[in-house]
Amino acid sequence: MKKAEAHYPFLLACRKQPTPYTPIWLMRQAGRYMKEYRTLRKTFSFLEMCKNPEVAAQVTLQPIEKFKLDAAIIFSDILIPLEPMGVEFEFAKGEGPVFHHPIRELKQIEQLRVIEPERDVPFLMEAIRIVRRELEGKIPLIGFSGAPFTLASYMIEGGHSRNYILTKGMMYQNPTSWDCLMGKICETLISYLNAQIRAGAQALQIFDSWVGCLSPQDYKEYVFPYSKRVMDGVDRSVPLIHFATSSSTLLEPMKQAGGDVIGVDWRINLKEAWARIGEGIAIQGNLDPVILFSPVGLIEREVKRILDQAENRPGHIFNLGHGILPNTPVEHVAALVEMVHEYSSRS
Repeated sequence: MKKAEAHYPFLLACRKQPTPYTPIWLMRQAGRYMKEYRTLRKTFSFLEMCKNPEVAAQVTLQPIEKFKLDAAIIFSDILIPLEPMGVEFEFAKGEGPVFHHPIRELKQIEQLRVIEPERDVPFLMEAIRIVRRELEGKIPLIGFSGAPFTLASYMIEGGHSRNYILTKGMMYQNPTSWDCLMGKICETLISYLNAQIRAGAQALQIFDSWVGCLSPQDYKEYVFPYSKRVMDGVDRSVPLIHFATSSSTLLEPMKQAGGDVIGVDWRINLKEAWARIGEGIAIQGNLDPVILFSPVGLIEREVKRILDQAENRPGHIFNLGHGILPNTPVEHVAALVEMVHEYSSRS
């Protein structure tokens, strides 16, 4: 850790070092629940916001100006590196991402490119540089990517999926295609994440949003080698957070795949999760995002419950178990941040 960053509680917690309080940031802390974001969306499409460095930086900073968060996360999307790989998609209203030509055959995979981030997604690198200048000396900036399995599932299914029939079909029935696709994704992600570090990201999070659909055995056989390849290939001068949803059955192999911090969702007791991954690693989580729609008294009770589970051990980063939901009351987000700082104060 650079000397200038040594006082940031978030980075200290990532390294399991003592902090004056439990640091907190929130997945999707820049987004639709904020009026400022919705105002910008009247002018720009989602992808236009991602690809405009000044706008992406502005959105990144919106929650930082409103709440006393301990880290910012660059405004972008896990699908951003896929377009320059040669995969066309759009965000359809009410449907999320839709891929025009899903990846189903080996010849399609062979045509995919491994991207050169500074050339292919320069807007992201510029947004990171802008935000770093704005945040210098205040709080650190997190960069991120999707994980190999999650990105592969989007590419194969053509969008969201309930059962991942096509993805699992390639895994089980066409190992040559699966290995070729996952290999190209891995190469792209290693380059993509390292470019974010060069641009100024001070920590990274890898989102494996859909991997919870797999059994532990399938994870170990079809996903673990590729997730580990990415994490082994990333510059570890910055902390790496490994996050997945519905992953309570996968914590041990996720830890083995890599990461300084394991992010968990609300489906597991934080104390149990920590016992399973071991004390030598930091943990992030894990308030249910829906709790933020509840009365403040209930939010307070849940915050105390999670902090009690962490037992003031170094290496706890407070977060939601997934992203903030649209229509979440802004005042409840503010209250959450204040509660975490107040109830975890070591002074």
